[in-house]
Amino acid sequence: MSEQAGDNVELKEVKPALESRLGRDSPFDFGQRYLNNEEEVFNYNAWDNVDWDDEQLLEFEEKIKKQQETPVSEFDKKVFNSNPAKFWDVFYKNNRENFFKDRKWLQIEFPSLYEATKQDAGPQSILEIGCGPGNTLFPILQQNKNPDLKLYGCDYSEVAINLVKENPLYNENQPTVNASVWDLANPNLQLPENIKPHSINIAVMVFVFSALSPNQWEDAIQNLLKMMAPGGHILFRDYGRYDLAQVRFKKNRLLEDNFYVRGDGTRVYFFTEEQLRDLFCGENKFIENKIGTDKRLLVNRKKQLKMYRCWLQAKFDVPE
Repeated sequence: MSEQAGDNVELKEVKPALESRLGRDSPFDFGQRYLNNEEEVFNYNAWDNVDWDDEQLLEFEEKIKKQQETPVSEFDKKVFNSNPAKFWDVFYKNNRENFFKDRKWLQIEFPSLYEATKQDAGPQSILEIGCGPGNTLFPILQQNKNPDLKLYGCDYSEVAINLVKENPLYNENQPTVNASVWDLANPNLQLPENIKPHSINIAVMVFVFSALSPNQWEDAIQNLLKMMAPGGHILFRDYGRYDLAQVRFKKNRLLEDNFYVRGDGTRVYFFTEEQLRDLFCGENKFIENKIGTDKRLLVNRKKQLKMYRCWLQAKFDVPE
């Protein structure tokens, strides 16, 4: 899946600036360009850790109230929810040459991911869930020096998996990497091909859970519990509540509270930290290592526009 589905150029996800973020103490330190003087707001294209004031929160809430007045019709809800993979197939067909750049910034956001690629890391299994065309998979593969590393990618879009297999770096005869069509939220606890129960050391989910409807979350969690190895980690990044992508939705886009359908038919949910904590860490599931909110103010200096983005980032540990 892609974090950029349905977003225009102005709303594309902002990647961390490598030169300003390398060497920081924590992957949950989301930049250090602080806006201390409002008069300087248009001096740069982006500001880090910009919190919302009461007036802005009220504006966001008013926009969401208007969305609730004109939700998606019951008929259309069934259309969008019955076969969500179909809309992602169309998305990848239409955008196979666009949007998709390797996520090299993951080395900064999730350094433990790259620890597994070191020569002496020992046996490790990494799974990218919702891998799309392999934007995380292939940067890891290119950097890998660990002869005992196994890489897996899965997506419920068959078109996305075909794009992975068309990549020159993918070789089906190479035991290092394997990609397959799989639905994280399947209710049958059926794991991806070639993946055994409790065998995955690191699962990567970047803008994946937001594509699931709330009634699919528990099935997705149960599948994660079945596949994750003791002592493993889940690396998570997704949309946060009141992100600009949420508040800009107009009429006939609201499926249910905080859950929307984009113009291309793909779905997106906007989370809070509390929801993630309850979802992943309640009832003896996973252990919260860290949950953080990445709030950023993007600026269109030419048009004098302010755009508030909000993403959630988390690391969940699997009990030993």
